Amino acid sequence: MEIFYNRYRRVFITLILSVIFWVFGMVCMRYQINFTGLSFSVLSVSGIMYLLLFYFINRKETAPFSLTVTKKEVILFSVISIFICITGVLESQPDRKDFATVFGILLIYTLLFITVQLINYQLQKKNKKALSKTFMNQLAFWAFVFGFARIIIMIEVYGDSDALIIVAFVYFPVLFFLITRWIFKQTKSVLTLKNEKAKTELMHLKSQVNPHFFFNMLNNLYGWVDKDPVKAKKLIISLSEMMRYSIYEGEKELVTLEEEVVYLQQYIELHRMRYHKEIDIQFEINLAEYPMQVMPLLFIILLENAFKHGVENLREHAFVHLKMSANEKQVVFEIKNNFDPKETPTAPGIGIKNLKRRLELVYPKKHTLVLESNTDIYTAKLTLEL
Repeated sequence: MEIFYNRYRRVFITLILSVIFWVFGMVCMRYQINFTGLSFSVLSVSGIMYLLLFYFINRKETAPFSLTVTKKEVILFSVISIFICITGVLESQPDRKDFATVFGILLIYTLLFITVQLINYQLQKKNKKALSKTFMNQLAFWAFVFGFARIIIMIEVYGDSDALIIVAFVYFPVLFFLITRWIFKQTKSVLTLKNEKAKTELMHLKSQVNPHFFFNMLNNLYGWVDKDPVKAKKLIISLSEMMRYSIYEGEKELVTLEEEVVYLQQYIELHRMRYHKEIDIQFEINLAEYPMQVMPLLFIILLENAFKHGVENLREHAFVHLKMSANEKQVVFEIKNNFDPKETPTAPGIGIKNLKRRLELVYPKKHTLVLESNTDIYTAKLTLEL
């Protein structure tokens, strides 16, 4: 709706003004304010003719109407408005004081508008900052407050007057439009701010994943440099490939599920190289044929915890069993590992907290994360609804 309005703003403004001018003209001519009424009528017809002329001149272009009203049009409209207001005041005196009051108020608004435009023009000419949008909004707000108060006073003074009907016909629809537009903008601003905040938080959480993982790996590499330089070089190469993925692909909003699986497999191979002990690692993969997309670096935290809190602390019989299955509706990732009950962490680590928050931001009410610990077996199951 807003895009449609922005594209055809000139049409809406001209048509609305033409209707308002026509009503003003008919009412003024009915009450023998003939010259002013004729001016309104001519202005109304001119607005329609202007639209038709502008359309035929620019009908071959992609957008037949420009997005904004030009500066020349603003100046022309202001001059005509002043002329009509002054003639309306002079013509309605002394027979129609209610009309004179209406035209007097319109004249005040027009002069106020022109004064603001002149101030901005002078400030821009001197290369100074023009009046802020906040100031303009406040000025418009208080102008309409003044107009509302003046209408109430006019109702008490003149009673049932056609001039008041005209003012109400113009004022209240415009006021309703401005209030609706303000509510729409405030709602849009809040939603945009909330969305930007969520994106910023998500980027921060993503940046925490990489240091958390690579900090552990670099510590391990440090010990292998002197013990086995050849193995250390292989570990560095494998680690560099994972860093490339986490840096370049991890910044994306979505990656294919196959890429995430490859990343997990690289991680597993990296740990196979750094451990001397036998580890029972099984990775069962059952993916759909068509490509599926998920948030990057999503499953690595669960796999890292399996090695960190399970394999790391067990001397023998350590195992890590993984299952990844996906269809058109959901992705299921399950991982089981054994651990030493004496080394069980008392509280969730930063990795799990990070993962839960990321899931809340990207998959709200479309995910389940179940963490279970039974004797010496730890199970983590993550389900994503697509």
